[in-house]
Amino acid sequence: MRRAWRVSDVRAAEEALMRTVPEGSLMQLAAAGLARRCALLLAERGGVYGSRVLLLAGAGNNGGDALYAGAFLARRGVAVSALLLAPERVHEGGLAALRAAGGRVVDAVPRDLDLAVDGIVGLGGSGGLRPAAEAAVRLLNARRTTIVAVDIPSGVDVDTGGLSGPAVRADVTVTFGCLKPALVVGPAAPHAGEVELVDIGLGPWLRSDAALAVPEWPDIEQWWPRLDAASEKYTRGVVGIATGSATYPGAAVLSVGGALAGPAGMVRYAGGAAGHVLRHHPSVIATKRVADAGRVQAWVCGSGLGTDEAAATELRTVLATSLPVVLDADALTLLVDGSMADQLRGRDAPIVVTPHDREFARLAGGEPGDDRVGAALRLASWMNAVVLLKGDRTIVATPAGHAWVNPTGTPALATGGTGDVLAGLLGSLLAARVTPERAAVAAAYLHGLAGREAARRGPVTAPDVATALRDVVPASF
Repeated sequence: MRRAWRVSDVRAAEEALMRTVPEGSLMQLAAAGLARRCALLLAERGGVYGSRVLLLAGAGNNGGDALYAGAFLARRGVAVSALLLAPERVHEGGLAALRAAGGRVVDAVPRDLDLAVDGIVGLGGSGGLRPAAEAAVRLLNARRTTIVAVDIPSGVDVDTGGLSGPAVRADVTVTFGCLKPALVVGPAAPHAGEVELVDIGLGPWLRSDAALAVPEWPDIEQWWPRLDAASEKYTRGVVGIATGSATYPGAAVLSVGGALAGPAGMVRYAGGAAGHVLRHHPSVIATKRVADAGRVQAWVCGSGLGTDEAAATELRTVLATSLPVVLDADALTLLVDGSMADQLRGRDAPIVVTPHDREFARLAGGEPGDDRVGAALRLASWMNAVVLLKGDRTIVATPAGHAWVNPTGTPALATGGTGDVLAGLLGSLLAARVTPERAAVAAAYLHGLAGREAARRGPVTAPDVATALRDVVPASF
């Protein structure tokens, strides 16, 4: 997995590291990594020598990184110019190095650029771009100039990934030492473009409890249950699916489809869409009520269930069990009035809730806002449940204060029914005895991969995602 740290933790680590190395060496190391990435981009576009690069240099160290990187490039024959956005607070050492290497200062954005470097503000910035910087960036965007951001795109909220004003939208961000939350979460994350991490030796000085974890394929593969010679359908886990209704039978079909793609050995369906489920999935054992379903190891409840008294009875029956449960869609709506609060508080078994933003607002009393991670963590603590907050960068938050962000999301999943598939897959993982935190992270990760795979084949529908899951889940043996 990868991890992202908040600004305060990065600052503390940098200060500790700087006490052990010669003064200025960290900036030189960062600038060299930045210059290397810029040179690679220029080489892809026709060559380094004779190319034209603009540095948008703000105050302090971020501008200093850009200026020193410009000096490296100028010594390789690049025509480097610097637009100083805070000349009275420019990094003097960086500016002197640039001029010594043949770079020049300009008072306007030049024409015919091959590359621009965003060194406007770094980790200490707050709010959106100031007018002069915004005007320069707008002009670069109009000319479709490739932009490389230094450490973080200027104008974003580093700790939350929020956007409170205009911000740089970079093609590449070269970040130093570690990832920062805005590079991986929230509306700011797409502004980072491709992210390259330059190692400056910060690792040993960073706190162990990062703000965020980002799963990678080896994590999912490691967590996935494995079959052996003694495996059979019951030992693999049986998942119960209490979804759908006569009005919304498709939700049942889709959630069962997601469950069948997971590691559980059997699926039991309980609900008013039993006939539809069996026509699409004949291997499923179907009944009309949760009470009649038989033994399972986890329940999925809510998608298409409805919100009438019959639906509420089924939800109460699920919550009365001592099993892990996934609550989605209509189940979340049924929780809002507080009538089941005692059952929720009295449960010892895990709960995973899977709201989108509007459902989150009903549960929490307000939208997640820019700080989606903080909002998800607060709801997880309040509900004593794992929260899977759906979105382009889905968040998984736990009552213990752990947070994950999923990197595989795709806009292709923004279509009806894909959340039903996700809930079914998540339930299958819980039934196979994967911990709730890992099950939620793995389900979101694989659901994103399935969305991408389905999109590769054409326009995406929820059944396409359920089918594509079978192509992206790890091997079980």
